[in-house]
Amino acid sequence: MPRRFVWPKEDLVGAHQELTEPVVDLEGFFRGDEEAIKQTSDIIKAACLQHGFFQVINHGVDLNLISLAHDHMHNFFKLPTCDKLRVRRMPGSIWGYSSGHADRYLSKLPWKETLSFGYNENCPNPIGIDFFKSTLGTDFEQTGLVYLKYCEAMKGLSLSIMELLAISLGVDRGYYKSFFQDGCSIMRCNFYPPCQEPGLTLGTGPHRDPTSLTILHQDKVGGLEVFSNNVWQTVRPRQSALVINIGDTFMALSNGTYKSCLHRAVVNKYEERRSLAFFLCPKEDKVVRPPPDLVCNQGRRMYPDFTWSDLLHFTQKCYRADDATLQNFTKWIISRKSASI
Repeated sequence: MPRRFVWPKEDLVGAHQELTEPVVDLEGFFRGDEEAIKQTSDIIKAACLQHGFFQVINHGVDLNLISLAHDHMHNFFKLPTCDKLRVRRMPGSIWGYSSGHADRYLSKLPWKETLSFGYNENCPNPIGIDFFKSTLGTDFEQTGLVYLKYCEAMKGLSLSIMELLAISLGVDRGYYKSFFQDGCSIMRCNFYPPCQEPGLTLGTGPHRDPTSLTILHQDKVGGLEVFSNNVWQTVRPRQSALVINIGDTFMALSNGTYKSCLHRAVVNKYEERRSLAFFLCPKEDKVVRPPPDLVCNQGRRMYPDFTWSDLLHFTQKCYRADDATLQNFTKWIISRKSASI
């Protein structure tokens, strides 16, 4: 095991129980059943107050599309390394291929490969379909089209979940949906190769997503774990379900009411693992600020105003995302504002 991939023992404490997160049925929400919507929002509220994590079924996303997205991810990651490096992530960018994030960090490298790209439905070319064709060849032109459809479905679902989150918090139903409507989100394909010494490393270290909401589909190989009740707990893969977790930006938008989910990914010795992650983000220059009614009910603001571009800059240039990103970002943004006075 190369030393750069070895993690501290405190980060490697094993999970010995399964998380009993709610599996939320969205059928009633899409049908417009007000009683079902109330029950669903109550279930989501309980989960977000506890650990910020739940799964959804009957979510409206075509399971064949999810399977197709996995197939195209498999086709990319099985390419020779020299071909994958044609789309390598360049310094200062969050798009492209990366192996172990070796371009960003010197230690505690994750045992994984990633392919990341942006999605903005308000642009003529929402995910840069030509990017796949021009860099990987005509064989990957269809890949761009598949991920365009996948991201469209994820964006639609994420806005529906934002409606439910607003209902659960007792604020205007359309508040968060409107806030994220014109945002540019992030799509990431994750590949975790088998590891001969899985007890020494992690596929993804303990962290809370700096973004607002993550929608993840994992394959049948387990590996995702959530920290709840002061212990790590495993998450059972459900092929027809999508994993949802709250991120730091939404924690700020809820004025600290809902928890940003602390999670990690472990690897194993025998099987490779893949997952598809869609990260919902607001428009970069939009001010992240909770609804006035929510602040009024709680009596004070928990976090200062900031923009998504501020937090993105902080996590890309100044700080490695972990379990205390939002707290340290708050100190950083306050110090910057004080220095400018």
